[in-house]
Amino acid sequence: METAVIADRLVQWIKDKTTQAGCKGVALGISGGIDSAVVAGLAVRAFPHSTLGIIMPCNSLSQDIEHGHLVASKYNFELKVIDLLPVYQNLLGILQGTESEEKSMAAANIKPRLRMITLYYYAQQKSYLVLGTSNRTELTIGYFTKHGDGGSDLLPLGGLVKWQVRELARYLEVPEVIINKPPSAGLWEGQTDEGEIGLSYEELDRFILSGQGSDQVKDKVENLYRASQHKRQFPPIGVFQ
Repeated sequence: METAVIADRLVQWIKDKTTQAGCKGVALGISGGIDSAVVAGLAVRAFPHSTLGIIMPCNSLSQDIEHGHLVASKYNFELKVIDLLPVYQNLLGILQGTESEEKSMAAANIKPRLRMITLYYYAQQKSYLVLGTSNRTELTIGYFTKHGDGGSDLLPLGGLVKWQVRELARYLEVPEVIINKPPSAGLWEGQTDEGEIGLSYEELDRFILSGQGSDQVKDKVENLYRASQHKRQFPPIGVFQ
């Protein structure tokens, strides 16, 4: 399917789902990465005057914040910047954690969960839906934080693997500096998606779309899929009969 057709259909889908829910617009987190930039581009086409983007730094790289502003400037949507670092540090202290634990997943995952709270606060104020930015590749292997960036109302990119997101980014004229930089969840300094996953997006996309790949890729993807199944499902309801 042509990229232009995909873009048009996703824009209409965002419009339809939002209006069916009785909402007036959409909110999303702006990370400075390619996925959130693409979702922002689609959102503004769907709701030119009622799209809210929120940059939520939390020990974030200054480059990511710059790129977030670049996306907002490109697509001209309402933008808020909410610094979550004080809340994160206070909460970590209350939980008796330390800054040295930041690379532990328990501590790092607090950040996307704080962002989810922030997004839903503003979305509820405005009667907006929250757009998630995860793509099919990330969803397949569970590369998202449960009740963090996994917490959203709509997932426009959930049917597209990473290379398709890049094609959509080019069509929507996302700034090249954002398209070309290494994907990162920004959980800590120097963290990259591919480094953490241990596979390239090219390997992942090929296997997800065609089943082709080395035994190592096959085993890793299938193991990640099984281990993260609980993330993609509504919590099971207890059986008592």
